[in-house]
Amino acid sequence: MGRADTPVTGDRRSQRVAALLRWPPAVVLVSWRYFWRATAIHRSDVAGDASDEPPRTPAGIDDADVQAPSDGYGTLLHRTYSARIKGSALTPEELMRRIVADPNRWSPEFAVFRRTRGTPGAMNVGDEFLIRMPGPWDGPVRVCATGPASFSFVTLRGHLEAGRIEFRVRRDDELPHRLRFEIESWARPGDRFSHVLYNRLRVAKEVQLNMWTHACIRAARIAGGRTDGGVTVTTRRWNTGAP
Repeated sequence: MGRADTPVTGDRRSQRVAALLRWPPAVVLVSWRYFWRATAIHRSDVAGDASDEPPRTPAGIDDADVQAPSDGYGTLLHRTYSARIKGSALTPEELMRRIVADPNRWSPEFAVFRRTRGTPGAMNVGDEFLIRMPGPWDGPVRVCATGPASFSFVTLRGHLEAGRIEFRVRRDDELPHRLRFEIESWARPGDRFSHVLYNRLRVAKEVQLNMWTHACIRAARIAGGRTDGGVTVTTRRWNTGAP
């Protein structure tokens, strides 16, 4: 795999240009969701440090075509999306089983998970998905880790991002009788084009934020409950010194 900061050429450039034509409906849809959302979104954006580096990928994982953060371009974004869930009788493990059974139950309507490798209804290491979006941010991912109440994706070649994202359910620290659904990502733009989308135009960044906050809200519904206190989104920016 070549460096992700190499120029976008050939078929990949054509795909990027064609994707630009799908921006208007994507932006309209995301804006509509943002302004009409009833759930409160609490956002913070601060400078990060070396503690924001991503966890190591587990040993023995297939790394073919993987876009790690070190392969990306620009600032590393360490983001966490979190929602406390009240009114659910499920355990963290029970909720996670419902979540992994069908990602399209908790993803927003404008994002479709299409499985390209693995057994439907499961989430095993090595499984792969293509996340289809209405703008220039379709993204291939591979499952790199799983647990009783968690799983993680790494991004693959062609994704707008270079990084890792983890989904988990746990008991809330302050209110153990309630659940907490969390999504944590460590990523840099996959190339210079993606850098413009994320850090200059900010469109891809907002689409991503709306996608994962919506996933938090839907996870609460799948649990048979509702969010308590809205969704909290924290962004920490770490300039690693890489290109």
